[in-house]
Amino acid sequence: MSDGSVVIGEDGRARCPWGAAQPDYAAYHDQEWGVALRGVPELYERITLESFQSGLSWLTILRKRPAFREAFAGFDPETVAAFGEDDRQRLLADASIVRNRAKIDAAITNARAVLDLDVPLDDLLWSFAPPRRPESERPAKLGDVPAVTDESKAMAKDLKRRGFVFVGPTTCYALMQATGMVDDHLQHCWRA
Repeated sequence: MSDGSVVIGEDGRARCPWGAAQPDYAAYHDQEWGVALRGVPELYERITLESFQSGLSWLTILRKRPAFREAFAGFDPETVAAFGEDDRQRLLADASIVRNRAKIDAAITNARAVLDLDVPLDDLLWSFAPPRRPESERPAKLGDVPAVTDESKAMAKDLKRRGFVFVGPTTCYALMQATGMVDDHLQHCWRA
């Protein structure tokens, strides 16, 4: 049983415990999680996937990500914003993605909200990134990593005001972690 601190993988690398659990997680942890990400389609994809993850394992979403990309037109907000009832029914029938009506509707609603923004999505989201914390304040174990912060609460509130749905403070913080707006790799993790 881990105490929530880093775990040494079969390759000898120290990782955050969740990143050592499965090969899919290790690749995601090592190559993507916490890496600064910009771009409107890229961040629309992450908002969508984080919303679909709500209540599910991230591993489920990670393994279905190629199917999500195909089903949602490469996460091009303009294309998804134009989805109509036929597209909605197609998505609800697509067993290769998560078939949740509310989450599918949220993806379409959020694409439309992206198009209505007065600032590029990536600029908006990154405006909520907190200052980089000193290395001495890096979390030592998983229990030291928050699920919600003042910044994620502010992001969620602003996104909702702008017409986004399925974007609560916890989802927003997960988005911030995944896209490098915050760096929650644990002390002694090779990515820290």
